[in-house]
Amino acid sequence: MSRVLAFGRAVIAAALAVSCAAAMRPAAAQHGGPSPDPEPAPQEQAGPPAPPPLRPVSFEDLPGWPSDAHAEILPVLQASCAALRPMRPEAPLGGAGEAALRAGTAAAWTNACSELRLLERALPRPPRQGQGRAHERRVAAWLAARNLAVRDFIEARFEAFSTGPGIMTGYYEPILRGALEPDEVFRTPLHARPPELIEAPVNGNPLRRRYGVLRDGRMEPFFDRAAIDGGALAGRGLELVWVDDPTDAFFLHIQGSGRVILPNGEMLRVGYAGQNGRSYVSIGRVLIDRGDIARDQMSMQSLRAWLGMAGYDRAIEVFRANPSYIFFRFVDGLTPDQGPIGAMGVPLTPQRSVAVDRAFIPLGLPMWVQVRDPGARRDTPPEGRLVVAQDTGGAIRGPARTDFFWGWGQEAGERAGRMREENEVFLLLPRTAPVSTAEAR
Repeated sequence: MSRVLAFGRAVIAAALAVSCAAAMRPAAAQHGGPSPDPEPAPQEQAGPPAPPPLRPVSFEDLPGWPSDAHAEILPVLQASCAALRPMRPEAPLGGAGEAALRAGTAAAWTNACSELRLLERALPRPPRQGQGRAHERRVAAWLAARNLAVRDFIEARFEAFSTGPGIMTGYYEPILRGALEPDEVFRTPLHARPPELIEAPVNGNPLRRRYGVLRDGRMEPFFDRAAIDGGALAGRGLELVWVDDPTDAFFLHIQGSGRVILPNGEMLRVGYAGQNGRSYVSIGRVLIDRGDIARDQMSMQSLRAWLGMAGYDRAIEVFRANPSYIFFRFVDGLTPDQGPIGAMGVPLTPQRSVAVDRAFIPLGLPMWVQVRDPGARRDTPPEGRLVVAQDTGGAIRGPARTDFFWGWGQEAGERAGRMREENEVFLLLPRTAPVSTAEAR
């Protein structure tokens, strides 16, 4: 067997092995919005990242810990447990250092998931239907009792660690207008993944992937955005659907999942299927460097406004500055009130699911963050919130880098597009042995 052929087969085998080991969908698209800063280039030869210096903290020290509606996280955790149940015990979820030791495999969650089911059965039942203030007081007491029970459960079975400050951005599921056949209105295609596109682990770091095609036994990047826009895939029948706005299509590439409304009102769901292996370039940074948008004015809204005024040809030119290109697939089985499928393989929950860098944070891990609503007044303080790591993103890199899922549609997009701030991230790792609530605090 020639060395070239052996290498080619090794790349394919490695890609298949990692795909099976993950037991989840590929990492989501870029996320992170139109950042004014350049995103780090992929480290093809780098080894696994160093574990972050976790600092243990008490639950009393978590900003706003008592004020959250803790019971709202229960169905989110249960969804993660449902995804973990069929996995092999050794299936890797990610994480580094202590996070990987305590929560980095499916087996690490066996006890916690079993206890979650018991907790759900033990929670107080809702009061009977009624009216008036007395009924409202009963409902409020029931909700308070549920929140306290879930809070006590988390404090007794998890331990809080600060992983330090990091940037939190927002993302959402956009809604586009499209058609299954092109015409003078619907002329921008969303492409399915070409069959020759393969994926393999980044050298020395199997939790991250690279995409490409085999040429002479070597893995090389696929066509870039300019080549694909210019017709490199034309005539191959890879067009899933055609949309009416190239700007909407471009932002769908950043978000990774979306809804497409057909002329007859039917809704299609599309999700991430792969990437062309080219580095992501922020067009926000490109426009800042060119002096078209001031750095302190950069947001998804200002970027969309500039593109709208620039005209079709100039917008396409700017889009092509980002050589990265995302391929999609149809997603079936989701109801309109469910979010897109995240990297964990479960629908994302608005304002409770986050995307993380799984090289540092395991998927399925509960976390505590502070969220400031971008739509609120500037002096509105942030609120503490329980979230679960259920997604990843190509632009989400680092031990405290997070992307907050706002939901779907225009309102969620408005919030996601304006969200970018520093946020301290707290990981809630399973305890090696449960403690009393008093000890946890």
